[in-house]
Amino acid sequence: MLSLPPGEFDAYLFDCDGTVADSMPLHFLAWRQALGEWGCELSEELFYAWGGRTVPDIITDLNADRGLAMPVAVVADRHLELYQEMLPELAAVPGVLEHIEEAHGRIPFAIVSGSGRASVTASLTTLGLLDRFEVMVCDGDYPRPKPAPDPFLLAARQLGVDPERCLVFEDADNGVRAAQAAGMAWVRVPGPRARPAARG
Repeated sequence: MLSLPPGEFDAYLFDCDGTVADSMPLHFLAWRQALGEWGCELSEELFYAWGGRTVPDIITDLNADRGLAMPVAVVADRHLELYQEMLPELAAVPGVLEHIEEAHGRIPFAIVSGSGRASVTASLTTLGLLDRFEVMVCDGDYPRPKPAPDPFLLAARQLGVDPERCLVFEDADNGVRAAQAAGMAWVRVPGPRARPAARG
């Protein structure tokens, strides 16, 4: 089980992809295929470095970096379509699920994601966890994405909890920076490449 920082907290705020849902490897495959259809490559290193960023921002920056003109909405929809095809393979992140089960009903939870609401809803529904979260903050709900504090501050406001009483679960650097900027405690969730291999 993931060890938490000391103290009592009035709410847990969870990133979704890579934090609750072990979805980053699936998202990478979906990105690789969706972008490949437009002659664009995305390395695994850059994909993980950009964790927490919104889908439109990623496509826009790739267009600028590579001199491409991929239609943002079309590529975003294709990425989501490919990701949803892989949902049967989705599992929860080990160590985080235990905290959700242990604290559910005792303190409120929010999902705070850079992904779109459709993608987040599909992931949480597949995992049977959608009903655990009182609040869901997704791309389009806030003016500035992570690493700005806006998504986490919005979630705290919607839960009616002081930011200093919130604990953030995050796997990405951008998310940790956003939590710090919001004045919240945080715990780092190891990514798939940093976790010990499962023993069969």
